[in-house]
Amino acid sequence: MGPTRKPNVCSRLSRRALGCFSRDAGVVQRTNLGILRALVCQESTKFKNVWTTHSRSPIAYERGRIYFDNYRRCVSSVASEPRKLYEMPKCSKSEKIEDALLWECPVGDILPNSSDYKSSLIALTAHNWLLRISATTGKILEKIYLAPYCKFRYLSWDTPQEVIAVKSAQNRGSAVARQAGIQQHVLLYLAVFRVLPFSLVGILEINKKIFGNVTDATLSHGILIVMYSSGLVRLYSFQTIAEQKEDWIWDQNFSLLTNMPPLLFEVSSLENAFQIGGHPWHYIVTPNKKKQKGVFHICALKDNSLNENVLTVTASGRVVKKSFNLLDDDPEQETFKIVDYEDELDLLSVVAVTQIDAEGKAHLDFHCNEYGTLLKSIPLVESWDVTYSHEVYFDRDLVLHIEQKPNRVFSCYVYQMICDTGEEEETINRSC
Repeated sequence: MGPTRKPNVCSRLSRRALGCFSRDAGVVQRTNLGILRALVCQESTKFKNVWTTHSRSPIAYERGRIYFDNYRRCVSSVASEPRKLYEMPKCSKSEKIEDALLWECPVGDILPNSSDYKSSLIALTAHNWLLRISATTGKILEKIYLAPYCKFRYLSWDTPQEVIAVKSAQNRGSAVARQAGIQQHVLLYLAVFRVLPFSLVGILEINKKIFGNVTDATLSHGILIVMYSSGLVRLYSFQTIAEQKEDWIWDQNFSLLTNMPPLLFEVSSLENAFQIGGHPWHYIVTPNKKKQKGVFHICALKDNSLNENVLTVTASGRVVKKSFNLLDDDPEQETFKIVDYEDELDLLSVVAVTQIDAEGKAHLDFHCNEYGTLLKSIPLVESWDVTYSHEVYFDRDLVLHIEQKPNRVFSCYVYQMICDTGEEEETINRSC
């Protein structure tokens, strides 16, 4: 069954004005996003490069905000030219922000202060301070010192918008210790905090005496994920670990497991590639053989049975849903570099690159998520060097391309949705 014809934008706007739908906020939001989706995909709509900027420090993007200078300078991306929201005071190298997460007000919670209902940036500094910073003013709202005995470097959500995991750098030991054959048993630390206000759940030491020859570990949705060089991935319940007080040695700084926690699940996968989700629960792995790279298996979590009807592999080794068999590429002519999903507009975005002599040209294609049909193609005006690192974001009516060039030169290209008036508009080059 193919796609059915949907009402055009004028019809949708008329129906909205007449109130021909429920006044429920969710219905109104979905109606508005449906109108925006139609506008994005219609032929007369264009995406143009409205401004470009360059930086010597990494550039990050999150929900309409572009961050420069290690998150200390924030620029709005929704205007037709860069508009600075805030700039924090200059700081020493030890105070620079290593990583950050955007926190937004949870729905339904009663918060202690009115300012808590506004978005915040949760930031980790190089000298182990955890900060909560106003996303609109850059003011520090809350701060807590982590620990002196390790270097914390990474932030991630354990439970989105509720619980964060702060991960330390891996302990490699000193060169002298390695030469002397002294083995480092502690690989890393995971500090777990509830947000608003920050409250410590616990700091877990990942110790090889307990977990074996582990190479990495992380925390996600209450699950401790432990990885090994053999490709083995093991899952443990962090809640169960926290509740088993008799298996812990409690210290004023961290908690040390004395016994192996109960194993929930384990699987072997190439390069520890593992994802879990869906209903009923399934997981995606790559068979643990080098020649299987680019091949993905979807298996049922309850019995590990392989679902053979979900994925197919293209001639170039890429994997797409069968309903998306239009998304095949020819590596000698054009290759897919980035595939992402815009959940609010229900569109699949695909960055495809064509190599012309030494220069690559890229275009961003929007496909119907249900049928895989190509709806719109947006050419990117800048050249695309496949040896550089690239990130592309499609966020409602915005397309943003961040490129890392050699010698730590970062470039940011912002495209905005505009109506095609037939007149060429000048692209703004700014160093913001």
